[in-house]
This record gives sequence, structure tokens and C-alpha cells, in this order.
Amino acid sequence: MIKFLRSILLPSLVGLLAGCTNSGFLVLPTQNFGNSLNSVNLEQEPNFSYDGRYMVFASDRLGYRAVFLFDVQQRRLINLPGLNTPGVMQDQPDINADGRYIVYVSETRGKPDVYVYDRISRQNQLITGNILGNIRHPTISGDGRFIGFQLDRNGQWDIEIFDRGPGARSLGPPVSPPSP
Repeated sequence: MIKFLRSILLPSLVGLLAGCTNSGFLVLPTQNFGNSLNSVNLEQEPNFSYDGRYMVFASDRLGYRAVFLFDVQQRRLINLPGLNTPGVMQDQPDINADGRYIVYVSETRGKPDVYVYDRISRQNQLITGNILGNIRHPTISGDGRFIGFQLDRNGQWDIEIFDRGPGARSLGPPVSPPSP
């Protein structure tokens, strides 16, 4: 019986392991410093822009939860001046199609709120300032106009949609923020 199982399972296992390659992965080595995608701290909640140029994610690498933007083409982090507040949790980011707008949850006001960060103006817009209840998992439409998120107002998670208006649309090519 063992000989029979070995004759069937061993070739299958070898075939599976031989098919495991890392071709196509763009993961950079873990580092304690610099412009790397991965650090020795927790990285999570990755989301890509429509064309895959940018990836936004949350990380604990600053000693608190913060939002980071990685340029996949250039394989480096992009500075987001004014987005992260030291010592305050910023989490659950999403990015619009061309990479201009980043939506995220922040506890800047002592409770979870949804904000939108504009990479061109380097400004944050508070979306849920007048909403009472727990908020989580924001998402942004491709053009940057609509923000969806979950809201627990009365013990049940519901979906809310916020319309930033037609002036909020971003329909151009991928953005490059102004030089510092």
C-alpha cells in the first residue's frame, strides 16, 4: 500500500513543486528603511489604480498605521505630504483610476472618518464629518467623484455613497504631483 501511494503521490508532489516559480513577481526585499514596498512591519490592504501604475496600502512602519503609495513602474514609494498625521491611525486606503485621489479612514478627530486626499493639491477632504456611527472600508470610483463606505448607525452595517459632485472628476492621464 505504501509503495502504491508513494508511486502515485511522489510524482504528483514533484510536479506541483516544479510548477511553483516566482516569475512575474515584483516584490522587493524587506528593508528597515528607505523607499521599499515591504518593511519588517505589517503591510496590508493593497489596492491598485486602474492601470496598475500605483498601489496604495496601509503599514505600521512609522510606528503607527499610515497610508503609503507605491509607484509600480519606478518601484519606489511616493511621498504623500499632508496625508498621514503622526501618531494617528490612517487605514483602509483605496485609489481612483488615474492615481490622483486616495480615500482612507483616519481617526484624526478621535473617531473613524473617511477622507479623500488629492495628490495634486495635497489637500484632504473630510467626507463623513457629520455622520455618527462606525465607518469602515471606503472605496472610490474611477473618476474620483463617488465615495462608498460601510456605516454602522444602528447595529447594522449598511452601504453609503457620497457624491463629491461633477467638479471632483479626474479623467486625465496618470498624475505626477508637483515637485516639493
